[in-house]
Amino acid sequence: MRILRSAGHRQMPWKNGKGVTTEIAVFPEGASVDSFDWRISMANVPDSGPFSAFPGIDRVLAVLEGEMILSVDGWPPETLGPLSPAIAFPGDTPTSAVVLREVADLNVMVRRGKFTAQVRRCGDAIVAGKGGHAFVVLRGEAELTSGETLGANDVLQLAQAETVTFKDVPSSAWLVEIDRLPD
Repeated sequence: MRILRSAGHRQMPWKNGKGVTTEIAVFPEGASVDSFDWRISMANVPDSGPFSAFPGIDRVLAVLEGEMILSVDGWPPETLGPLSPAIAFPGDTPTSAVVLREVADLNVMVRRGKFTAQVRRCGDAIVAGKGGHAFVVLRGEAELTSGETLGANDVLQLAQAETVTFKDVPSSAWLVEIDRLPD
């Protein structure tokens, strides 16, 4: 297990220049916004508007705080909030959001045909990462049974098939699992 502290997350502008993303992890390490195979980030979305286009990328989005109506071209609009499940959609399909209450989101992007991603809320004190790459994104403080204290926006990177145990069920945590597709 590796702890990725929030202070070490990289801040960078959105591809469309209309906001700032907090990059948590990217593969390959150091890849640019145009060359990654997968990327995990968080962003604050204060205003309504279009999403950046990412050709050849699939996205999974979870709303951590706030509320918005997500519109993906060809799909019915969907209202998303902190209790909504994560939603997957193509990064190259025109997408926009109407922000009802300022949003903080978790965004996972994978190169289509190379990787897949799943994002789900953690509801147990024991979290097992089954994916090739597994991350636990915390929105509040949490303590592991080992005594390690974690803060808001800290992230645990788990080795394949590794399990982590919290003292109590984290109040707000998301499990991100990324798998490579067979060649």
